[in-house]
Amino acid sequence: MFLILMGTVVIAGITGYISEKSGFTQNGYLSSIIICIGGAFLFYFVRLMFGFGFASPGLNAIVSSIGALIIVPFHWRR
Repeated sequence: MFLILMGTVVIAGITGYISEKSGFTQNGYLSSIIICIGGAFLFYFVRLMFGFGFASPGLNAIVSSIGALIIVPFHWRR
């Protein structure tokens, strides 16, 4: 379980970096990485508590990171 959590953090960080590098977001590298890691943590613990998600932990990390990048910045912008 600990290795899945660490893998989730690494995949979320890479997803945040790639999204910023490709121009998908313009939050800044650190902000995008923090948003992705937060979304991945949230989805990881929701999956532990309630048991729903995709079959692969890596796919869960990628989808939750992209979802967090879409939801969080647009929520705070005007």
